[in-house]
Amino acid sequence: MCTNTTNTTSTLETLQGVAYCPLLLFGLLLNAAALWASYTQRASWTDTHIYILNLVAADSALIFFLPLRIYDSFSCLPKNYFCTFLVNTHYINMYASIFTSTAISVHRYLVVRFPLRARAWRKRKMTAFAVCLAIWVFVLTICAIFREENYPDKLCSCFERCKNQGITLQFGFMLVFAGFLLPLLTVVFCSSQILSILLKDKNTKSGKRKSSISIVTANMVVFIFCYTPIHIRFAVLSFGTPPSDPLSEHLFLSISEWIAASNCCLDSISYYFLLKKITYRMESSDAPRASQTAE
Repeated sequence: MCTNTTNTTSTLETLQGVAYCPLLLFGLLLNAAALWASYTQRASWTDTHIYILNLVAADSALIFFLPLRIYDSFSCLPKNYFCTFLVNTHYINMYASIFTSTAISVHRYLVVRFPLRARAWRKRKMTAFAVCLAIWVFVLTICAIFREENYPDKLCSCFERCKNQGITLQFGFMLVFAGFLLPLLTVVFCSSQILSILLKDKNTKSGKRKSSISIVTANMVVFIFCYTPIHIRFAVLSFGTPPSDPLSEHLFLSISEWIAASNCCLDSISYYFLLKKITYRMESSDAPRASQTAE
């Protein structure tokens, strides 16, 4: 354990390491299944497959670093620039996942709102690839610009910022507003519009429409559930006052980071198992129905 931790904090660190173990196991299995499904369907990929593959890539990159996070919980890693690399990698993968989920929501909305134009657009795959590439370029650029925010002198442990080291307003703005609130509003707007269109659609069988509604709703709920707590913490670090109870702050940090990391499993469940059963079949169909395109 870290030499500067109390017994209570050490217990929390141990529990945190234990909690990350199932995320590592299920994350590996579910994302491997998603990659395998994408590989077997490579001959008939759609633009949706490209977005989902990009999401799997972001989640898988985060999973590969979970063993170091688990090790740090039991036996602290030395506080050096390798920690800076790990923290920045976590930011990059998390926001690549956020922006990709947002792109999927926008893609669904456009296809449902303008089905004929969407089907007539012949460069959908190229557009999806360009959007995914732009996401990675953007998050890498922002991480490079604010790389000093996670230098070792600002960290009290390999994965945790010192209590007296707040986040600068510029970095906080990028994390909270550009990185979360704007995507959140976009996901909620697109999902709400899709649900409204599906509920009014009377040309599709009830079972298919309910499946589409379930998928869109589940994706929106997962997005809100996973990313809201950690961005509340970022907002407090950027625009609020330092917490009066360090132990409570540490507990909230640990829980919010675990919830955010759980997205690597929930993404696979919502975008692989449901879409494998419904979306791929519907997008391969020639009938331009709202529920088919929504999936």
